[in-house]
Amino acid sequence: MNSFQGQSENFKSYIQNERRLSVHTVTSYMSDLDQYQNFIDDKFKLSHFGEATHNEIRMWVVELKEKGVSARSINRKISTLKSFYKFLLTQKVIESSPMSKVISPKQSKKLPVYFEQNKLEELFQLEVFQDSFSGVRDVLVLELLYGTGMRLAELIHIQEKDVSMNEIKVLGKGNKERIVPITPRIRKVIDVYMQKKQEEFEVCENQFLLVTNKGNKLYEKFVYRRVNHYLGLVTNEKKRSPHTMRHSFATNMLNNGAQLQTIKEILGHANLSATQVYTHNSIQRLKDTYKKFHPKEN
Repeated sequence: MNSFQGQSENFKSYIQNERRLSVHTVTSYMSDLDQYQNFIDDKFKLSHFGEATHNEIRMWVVELKEKGVSARSINRKISTLKSFYKFLLTQKVIESSPMSKVISPKQSKKLPVYFEQNKLEELFQLEVFQDSFSGVRDVLVLELLYGTGMRLAELIHIQEKDVSMNEIKVLGKGNKERIVPITPRIRKVIDVYMQKKQEEFEVCENQFLLVTNKGNKLYEKFVYRRVNHYLGLVTNEKKRSPHTMRHSFATNMLNNGAQLQTIKEILGHANLSATQVYTHNSIQRLKDTYKKFHPKEN
């Protein structure tokens, strides 16, 4: 195993087992790292990551720009390198991080895509959900994503023991646990689902709340496909994912008068700045309403 491969594998093990990042995030991190490794190996013939300086990294950023890679994607790759070199510091592989002199390119801020409350209520009223284990499970997936704002990775890791009468314990980023409240409506769906689950599987080998038709733990692609399918019944919006359900929860909570700090705690954001992005959606909504109904606009 060469130095590049050894350092990459150690980092992968760290973000998988200690930071417990999602499969999708781990894949993205390692893809970014592979691209970076290929660049410095091809251009500068370096033997390991510790030999690279901020100059080599800046040249990589320039090459990405010249290839037409978006500022958003470049910033994600820079974020990957920051995490990676921070890891190398803690492992005493390097004495200082070259990332301290690397500046991320500016990018235009895009507002989170979300669905209006009435649009999602329309979804739950559709007569497309069968009165079967799989049908009730799909309803519960949608209800939990929209009704709590939890992340996809948090959803699929919920165990039966994490569910109580009025709340659910979830394991968020950084292995941090938090409690999210659930409504009586969600509680009712959980009760129906658990009954269907017991009828479907006399003995379920795992303790995860949500399982596939074969009784296995749900996986991310499965949930994404189901969410994408059901949202496609009520909207033509291209972004139809579990994360848009999270955005919808936060934006509609804010539009209905919830305090920003409360939304932050429910979402599990480390900083309030991450939650404040939803205020821009609310402001844009006000502007759109103003433009639509102002007498001088008609």
